[in-house]
Amino acid sequence: QVQLVESGGGLVQAGGSLRLSCAASGRVFSISTMGWYRQAPGKQRELVAAITRGGITNYGDSVKGRFTISRDNVKNTVFLQMTSLKPEDTAVYYCNSAVAWNNYWGQGTQVTVSA
Repeated sequence: QVQLVESGGGLVQAGGSLRLSCAASGRVFSISTMGWYRQAPGKQRELVAAITRGGITNYGDSVKGRFTISRDNVKNTVFLQMTSLKPEDTAVYYCNSAVAWNNYWGQGTQVTVSA
C-alpha cells in the first residue's frame, strides 16, 4: 500500500504564493502518476495538476500559468508551487497517487486565500 501525507497549507493573502508537499511511503516503486486535486465547499472535487512517472504534466484550466507541479522520485515527494493565488483557490487540497487498479489519497491540507 501507499500512504500519502500532505503539508504546506495555510492562510495567504491574494496574490501571494504557497508551496504544498506530499510525501509518499510504503510501496513507492508502484506509483505511476501523482497529482493534486482540490475541493471547495459546495463544489465538486477537481483536478489541479498531475505528473507522470516520466515527468509529463497536466493542469486544470483554472490554474494554468499560476501553479507548477513537480516531483522528486528519490525522496518520493510531489510538490505544488502555487503563485498569484486568488480567493477562488480556497479549498482543501488532496494528494493522489495512482497505482495499478488502485488510487491512494492523502488526508488533505487546507488552503485559504484572503481577499
